[in-house]
Amino acid sequence: MEEKKYPLQFRGTNLFALFPLVLFATGCVVFFVLWKVFDMENLAMGGFVALIVGSFFAKNMSEYWKAVVKGMSSEMAGTLALILLVVGIFTKLMARGGVAEGFVYLGRTMGLTGSFFVAFTFLAVCVIATATGTSIGTLFSCFPIFYPSGILLGGNPVLLAGAILSGAVFGDNLGPISDTTIASAATQEFITKKGSADIGGVVASRFRYAIVAAIAALVLYLVFGGTGNASVAGEDVLSQYSNAKGLLMLIPVIVLLAVAIIKRDIFISISCGIFVGIIVGLSFGIIVPADILSNSDGALEGFLIDGIKSMLGTIGYLYAVFGIMGVLQESGTLDRIITGLVNSKLAGSIIGTELIIGFGTMISSVFLGAANGPAIIMYGPIANNIGRAKGLHPYRRANLMDGFASTLPVILPFTSAFIFIVVACVQGLMAEYSFIESLSPFAIAGATFHCWLLFIVLMISVITGWGRSYESKNSKSTKDPSQAVKSDAVQADI
Repeated sequence: MEEKKYPLQFRGTNLFALFPLVLFATGCVVFFVLWKVFDMENLAMGGFVALIVGSFFAKNMSEYWKAVVKGMSSEMAGTLALILLVVGIFTKLMARGGVAEGFVYLGRTMGLTGSFFVAFTFLAVCVIATATGTSIGTLFSCFPIFYPSGILLGGNPVLLAGAILSGAVFGDNLGPISDTTIASAATQEFITKKGSADIGGVVASRFRYAIVAAIAALVLYLVFGGTGNASVAGEDVLSQYSNAKGLLMLIPVIVLLAVAIIKRDIFISISCGIFVGIIVGLSFGIIVPADILSNSDGALEGFLIDGIKSMLGTIGYLYAVFGIMGVLQESGTLDRIITGLVNSKLAGSIIGTELIIGFGTMISSVFLGAANGPAIIMYGPIANNIGRAKGLHPYRRANLMDGFASTLPVILPFTSAFIFIVVACVQGLMAEYSFIESLSPFAIAGATFHCWLLFIVLMISVITGWGRSYESKNSKSTKDPSQAVKSDAVQADI
């Protein structure tokens, strides 16, 4: 069979096609792990610098930049960018609506202390992260509220920190407006019809894995989360962040989830969620018209403009990644990687194929400092081709990627941006509260029960086949591998 010719060639060896990717991954580790800066604009800058440097290794720089543009102009890149912009608006609406303060009110009213408060914190953060779709944003907003109060109310400091991180990761994994959910769905395409996995179907199908791990984690926090030393000062801290009206902002979240599952269209569901959120917020005095959009000294303010601004760095990163993927595709490097994985001994079985999808995403996440959304965007095309070759349903592929990315990479003490963010949050509170002490990254990792348990749940799922589904001729999900439709796209590119 005649070898396929690729338009992009590099000087000396085509292995230089990997240089932008390696340089970019190195930059991510430097920014997240060494310098401890957690801004997506930094990653976007690193991506474009990597592309510029990589262009000097190409034999034809014009062909190189054509490959970059081709990657950036893909339908998948445009769809993801549009989703993120709309999601940004809803995320900022939820922040203005004070969902976290609503849960503080609920916990305070119930009089929870000790391990009960730690378990309640885990549940509350799960809901907040699911509603807002941002794990990092949830960490920064929930630590000042729940952590000092929880310690004063008799919670174990290490397990309290682990509960907050666990809840943030739960929401990141399951939330319909989370960047990881969006990326995992959008990168996994159907075989029998045009388009990628719908977010409503993905969320509904992955609920089983997330909820089993969450229930087990809840039990552990309930059993081991207390110290027995509660203080009345905890009530004073809670009262500063307590607002019953914040619970009303769960209404638009419920509407968004319902519409997403029924309509299977993220744009329709987010639009409905934003509309209902504005109506509820204005009706009950949770927000005022100025919170939506206002002009202050020639500058726009409000959650509409804040939502757009909050996503610009992520979108810049997104296009940098797709530019790098364009280089890998047009040089043939991506096809060779996919072909090697598909034809490997491990991929000879369906269990091996799923392990390649899950562990490949984990490795990508580790190299990116546990930035699981970016890791999914980067590894998604590979998982898409590998899974399609075996007939795996796009829901299953999306769930394996997002699920495994939300496990061990999040809690690796040496490389995880999440661990460093938790340490930074605790250190910031130490200056304000004398009773707060520093925490070891290793201790935080061990106390983040949900991530450990989700890894166990997913491994059991892969080994036993629980939740495994294939794509049939009518694009429906089937448990019968004999009815699976397999893609020959990978073989055709050889």
